[in-house]
Amino acid sequence: MLIKLIIFSILTSIIFSILNHPLSLGMILLIQTLIIALITGMTNNNFWYSYILFLIMVGGMLILFIYMTSVASNEKFKFNFYSLIFIITISTMIILILLLFDNFLSQTLNLMLKKFYNMFYFNNLSLNKYIAYPNIILMFFIIIYLLITLIAVVKITNLKHGPLRQKC
Repeated sequence: MLIKLIIFSILTSIIFSILNHPLSLGMILLIQTLIIALITGMTNNNFWYSYILFLIMVGGMLILFIYMTSVASNEKFKFNFYSLIFIITISTMIILILLLFDNFLSQTLNLMLKKFYNMFYFNNLSLNKYIAYPNIILMFFIIIYLLITLIAVVKITNLKHGPLRQKC
């Protein structure tokens, strides 16, 4: 399952480089975020880090989506025919590779992952190291910095000017 997610992540990265509309790029970014969250959750045996990663990325994408709808709301969504054909051919090739060489890929990549896990076996993969004494000071500084940034952004924005794009 992990191997298929990694290959699907590579496929979405290829598709991301082809597209040019902000909404389609946002959708691919959402799919990529979901895939990376699943991969990190499966490799860490703990899904808390992937939950936090997914929520932060979805929050950022929500801000991007609101910005794009307020600035470029009337832009038409068009597909380029050649890029659509390229996306379909790449997708079918990767799906065929997955179906034909599933056992071979799974065996070789499982061996590589086992070597990777054995290499980093002594490194603790939990989040407890960030809450321990030396690193908790850095965590508090990050929290205070984010709080000050939030207060500064609220003070900088002026509610009297309204939205970015004025209605005519």
